[in-house]
Amino acid sequence: MDCWFLEDVLAKPARPKRLEALIFAVSLAKRILRDRMKYDVVNIHAPWGCAYGVVRKLFRPTGAPLYVFTMQGSEEQFVQAMREENRKGRASNFGWKNRAWHCVYHQTMYNYSIETADSGAVANREGQIGAERKRKPGSGRISFVPNGTEERFFTAREYPEKPSLRLLYVGTWLDRKGVFYLAEGFRLLLNRVPGVFLTIAGCIASEEAVKALFAPEVRDRVSAIPFVARAEMPSLYAKNDIFVFPSLVEGMPLTLLEAMAMAMPVVTTNVCGMADVVQNGVNGVLIPPADANALAEAIERLCNSAELRKRLGRQAQETMRRYTWDRVAEGLEAVLRAASNDGVAHISHTHIPDDDELRRN
Repeated sequence: MDCWFLEDVLAKPARPKRLEALIFAVSLAKRILRDRMKYDVVNIHAPWGCAYGVVRKLFRPTGAPLYVFTMQGSEEQFVQAMREENRKGRASNFGWKNRAWHCVYHQTMYNYSIETADSGAVANREGQIGAERKRKPGSGRISFVPNGTEERFFTAREYPEKPSLRLLYVGTWLDRKGVFYLAEGFRLLLNRVPGVFLTIAGCIASEEAVKALFAPEVRDRVSAIPFVARAEMPSLYAKNDIFVFPSLVEGMPLTLLEAMAMAMPVVTTNVCGMADVVQNGVNGVLIPPADANALAEAIERLCNSAELRKRLGRQAQETMRRYTWDRVAEGLEAVLRAASNDGVAHISHTHIPDDDELRRN
């Protein structure tokens, strides 16, 4: 198996930067076709498979390997969530001009990536259903293959009664992550449970920038850690009591899976990705998206009951036993085997971890 990343395919930075995704997709298609006899299947993360898929469908080059796409979630859900935020005066980078560009450019690339593939794997069910609709309905060629978590996160946890609990949010500091609702919800919560603290980790933003979103009277209860090394993540989860993740749209967030594996009680939104793994009142708490008051109320319930934190946290950890990377690998391998029919001795897997910044340029 060969793995290619952006820098493996593009010898120099793409110009113009705004077209980097398309330039990468075209360069990737050329490289695959140049080395076509080495591979039985290529697995390309959407939207970067669009150029290869189109060339393969239109020109049917001899020996071109089968094409399987992978995708985190639904682009339509992303657009809808950001449109609503823009109407509220937020998500300033997603005004009508950028929405039009996203539709014409990014969404078109995603659509071709999906429609020209032999099969695909999507990390949440709503995205899987949406991708299936873009193809022949009921074809069964698009599979739900969730993300997973590592064995090192499965550690024991205690749930002591204590006056001061620590909340944890892990993720980039972006509108789509529900950060405005987190800030407002935390202010409401402190009026009811004054002893709580909130840590914002992995935000890739300065502590000053993070705290600026919170009301002045609560900022001394907020701390921010811009970057956390992977080796330090288990320790970070262990130091905190409740995981809060009010994101408006996701694929399937690794931090949520890690927190659940660490037996943390979680509060998150009832939207695609999170709702695939969290059952409200069983292994976590689901709240409506974009609802600061519901967020505060859910956290308050957990703060007031160590028994509830224990029950939800332990069931969350048990749920995550079904979401280990070994199981995820088995699911993706099944998709690749189904596409190739006779095995996957040689596979090229092209994946770029996060395209948030790329698609917003």
